[in-house]
Amino acid sequence: MENTFFNQVFRDREGKIVLAQMPNLPLIVWIGASLLKIIFTTGRINIGLDILAFGSLFTWAWEELFQGVNYFRRALGFVVLISLMAWKIQ
Repeated sequence: MENTFFNQVFRDREGKIVLAQMPNLPLIVWIGASLLKIIFTTGRINIGLDILAFGSLFTWAWEELFQGVNYFRRALGFVVLISLMAWKIQ
């Protein structure tokens, strides 16, 4: 296989193109907590779900940034991590 820019960015070690994967535990927890926040819109439960959703998405982004299977997934983790921090700062 040629060592092109496309191959370096989108292929994993086995040579497969990887853009999306099955959700891992932090992503599943984020989806669940985010959906529950729609039901519990106020109170302590909402605050707890917000913290859980933020923490799990932060964990997913951190893992992708440092353990992603290719440069695309690592860049995706970086973008989500920066977006999370910008969203919390505002």
